[in-house]
Amino acid sequence: MMAKTEKFEDLKCWQSARELVKMVYEVCEKDKLSKDFETRGQIKRAALSVMNNIAEGFGRNGNKEFIRFLDISQSSAIEAKSMSYVLTDIKYLPEEKIAAIQMKAEETKSITLGLIRYLRTRT
Repeated sequence: MMAKTEKFEDLKCWQSARELVKMVYEVCEKDKLSKDFETRGQIKRAALSVMNNIAEGFGRNGNKEFIRFLDISQSSAIEAKSMSYVLTDIKYLPEEKIAAIQMKAEETKSITLGLIRYLRTRT
């Protein structure tokens, strides 16, 4: 049995999402991406959505609502990963930076889906 989590900051998926946001924000200040406001804004919004939907869902009443927000969060992780391919295709960033974002987005999505599966067994 899992101990009750008292705050969203303790959730592994939120911690991973926070790392994703940091990575995205750091690359958005570099090279050509720093001057492309639309693309930069889109990937930042996607990454922020991953983290913030976990927190918002945590604050809702009941697992059903929480699961809904977690599902939005994992979808946003996929969006951030998809946006990273744009950065690859237009050669905005070094490939190792893009690969790191893709791996973190995938990791965050997987952890979030694991929490969704766990919560579904509890409802």
